[in-house]
Amino acid sequence: MSEKLGRIVECLIAGKIDEVEKLTAECLDAAMDAQEVVEKGLLAGMDVVGQRFKVGDMFIPEVLRSAKAMRKGMDLLRPHLSDAEVSRGGTFAIGTVEGDLHDIGKNLVGMMFEGAGIRVINIGIDVSPQAFVDAVKEHKPDILGMSALLTTTMPKMGETINALKEAGIRDQVKIMVGGAPVTEEFAKEIGADAYGANAAMAVDRGKELLGR
Repeated sequence: MSEKLGRIVECLIAGKIDEVEKLTAECLDAAMDAQEVVEKGLLAGMDVVGQRFKVGDMFIPEVLRSAKAMRKGMDLLRPHLSDAEVSRGGTFAIGTVEGDLHDIGKNLVGMMFEGAGIRVINIGIDVSPQAFVDAVKEHKPDILGMSALLTTTMPKMGETINALKEAGIRDQVKIMVGGAPVTEEFAKEIGADAYGANAAMAVDRGKELLGR
């Protein structure tokens, strides 16, 4: 059975979506523990993908394909996992700030977090400060991620942090910001807890915030 998990890792890294789905189904048919398949198959594969992406050995289209393969496997496994198992890696909510309709970077970050075994809530694009506040109240994420691809929408990040403060829930969530025009200095200036220059770095910072 460990051989089958190894094949899942190999096929996931190679972005073989149908193969990952088929092998995952075979593991379930063989009554393998779903959490073991997640950790030693899907997450182990995505861990390699994340490392290769970080050093430039894999590129965004390949990472997206691997992430899609992981999701296919997770769709099969999720009904066999308890809520505690699904969310034990922590919860990350992410959205693109108000006035900004970009979502490719945001989606890539979300997929990379999923690949690290972290539950992801995708809030969407053009998210107002109040909508971020509502999402934090509803989902109670450990980390809130905000993305901006336009210099004109960057101020919305600070406005959102202020809205969280006014709602009395700023201390309940760690805040990470990122996007092409965003800098480490800007993140500190608005009071964010972390900054991710790219998807791989964002996951590293996220793990630090979660104490992993």
